[in-house]
Amino acid sequence: MNSIKKVLHSGAELLKTSGRPACRLEAEILLCHCLGSDRALLYRGAEEAVPSDAENRFRELVGRRIRGEPVAQIIGKKEFWSLSFEVNRDVLIPRPETEILVEEALDALAGRKGKLKILDLCTGSGAIAVALASELPDAEITATDISPRALETAHRNAEKHSVGQRITFLSGDLFASVDGSFDLIAANPPYIAEKDWTELEPGVRLYEPREALVAGPDGMEFHRRIAGESAAYLKEEGVLIMEIGWGQGDGAAGILEKAGIFEEIALRSDYSGIPRTVRARRKKIRG
Repeated sequence: MNSIKKVLHSGAELLKTSGRPACRLEAEILLCHCLGSDRALLYRGAEEAVPSDAENRFRELVGRRIRGEPVAQIIGKKEFWSLSFEVNRDVLIPRPETEILVEEALDALAGRKGKLKILDLCTGSGAIAVALASELPDAEITATDISPRALETAHRNAEKHSVGQRITFLSGDLFASVDGSFDLIAANPPYIAEKDWTELEPGVRLYEPREALVAGPDGMEFHRRIAGESAAYLKEEGVLIMEIGWGQGDGAAGILEKAGIFEEIALRSDYSGIPRTVRARRKKIRG
């Protein structure tokens, strides 16, 4: 049997020759998964032997990564907001930049009194809904998705983090199955333009659901629908926050302005300086 150090090095080298820039990190994650351990063991027990079945499994997973399958789907989980989420081919892998949306939501709700009601559209894995539920123990959250299989995954994630009783999952296209009004509507809708689909890296095109990514000719089909339909579901002075893609900042702000019911429209950039969310408050109705 080979040592952890040797097996890890050989896996990292294979990933490196296939052009994976994070080859060492990815090899560590995959080996930890096969050993059922944390990364500390890789250094603390570097000279320990790797069981043959675990080494064979590791080489199989390295091969899958070389063929382009995302690490998160290979191991079946991804960390988001310091929480572990189950992921599979029915849902998008939660991205670190989506944590900006969670930050914006928490900021928008800070200081509000009473029972908060939140709607999470296009919930996917449930990452946003579960993160908000973990931070806001008194909030009532509704989460929707058009994919029943995605909702099954989201429900398992909610149960895993003991917030399932406070999140209502509804199957439907955006607001189709929603009743009531909300203090906050959060959405990470599809925002890839149809013409850009073929330009996406294979790891996205081949392993993540197209319907959760592509949104019409300019990628903003769902942003228009949400802005137009939210009036029936957003409380007076309620807040709408949507994630946006590269180059969509001005377009998203314009969509909200055109809707005519919003004020305090603002963009928030991620830590790379790319506008990542658009946020707006529903105007107070003047009687």
